[in-house]
Amino acid sequence: MNDEHKIFVVDDDADIRDSMRMLLESAGYAVQGYASASRFLADNVRIGGCLIADIRMPDMGGLELQAEIVRRGIELPVIIITGHGDVPLAVRAMSAGAIDFIEKPFDDEHILSSVKRALTAGEQSHNRAAEIRAAAELLALLTPRERAVLDCLVKGRSNKIAAHELGISPRTIEIHRARIMDKLKARNLSDIVRVSLVAGPHASH
Repeated sequence: MNDEHKIFVVDDDADIRDSMRMLLESAGYAVQGYASASRFLADNVRIGGCLIADIRMPDMGGLELQAEIVRRGIELPVIIITGHGDVPLAVRAMSAGAIDFIEKPFDDEHILSSVKRALTAGEQSHNRAAEIRAAAELLALLTPRERAVLDCLVKGRSNKIAAHELGISPRTIEIHRARIMDKLKARNLSDIVRVSLVAGPHASH
């Protein structure tokens, strides 16, 4: 079994582990499932492949597991599974280095593209500088109003709350969000968050 392409799935929900395993194995990946973070850590995985972990689990959630992996020096790209309303937590995970977050209910293509990106990131971490530059260039295309809307989205605000904070209508937020997605070449919210976080302080406001 090639560890470089082994996908570790950590989720206390057996149905999610099984469906994730079927999807990933059908795409040619080797998959190892764990019902808890502690079981995964006990396996002493060192390097290779990527980890998909649920953000909410009884003993240790995805954020804590991610922090423990970093503490132990385990070189493993992390993808976080998140439920409705967990976007702020998912943003925290990405700020701490997670490659992506996948919202329930899952989109198969999103999972497969995230895994592919995670494996690539694991192999090409030295390309970080180029990634930062590209993200900053994309953000530079946004108008000041679009940047304000983007900041609300990254903070996990709903359209309604963002509209209230910015003093505009939810419909206007939707229009700005569509333009932001177009300019950032984003397919979903996690793409928007990723570009924003990658650019970080390098982005010009």
